Amino acid sequence: MNIYFACSITGGRRFEAVYQAFVGALLSDGHEVPTAHLAETNVVALEKVVLAQEVYERDTNWIRACDALIAEVSAPSHGVGYEIGFALKEGKPVLCLAQAGLPVSKMISGNPDPLLWVRYYTNIEEGIQIIRQFLTNAFTL
Repeated sequence: MNIYFACSITGGRRFEAVYQAFVGALLSDGHEVPTAHLAETNVVALEKVVLAQEVYERDTNWIRACDALIAEVSAPSHGVGYEIGFALKEGKPVLCLAQAGLPVSKMISGNPDPLLWVRYYTNIEEGIQIIRQFLTNAFTL
């Protein structure tokens, strides 16, 4: 499957190791992840040289082409929130993952869209298990 992975860039990189583990699991399971570079340590420098309109056009095209969007939402991010809403409007299944005990925006957690899953994990392995469950179940609805 083609999976759009969304995570915080300018909102902070505190969960970068988690992003890398989730993307690594998706890639090792054979999925395409056009946004895999967002998990890399040097992403802030890489994205700094890309114009804002180019990022918007690139990312919205990737969302349109994806089968599903998976977002790690432990760190608040305007961009990730926008991507989640955009993907839902495009009819894409969306999984929002957050570390247990951290708040998630009520605009996300309160959204009743049946294509939206909001799940909490206590460790990376549990997060990967939730991702795999989502990818299995989201397409059997």
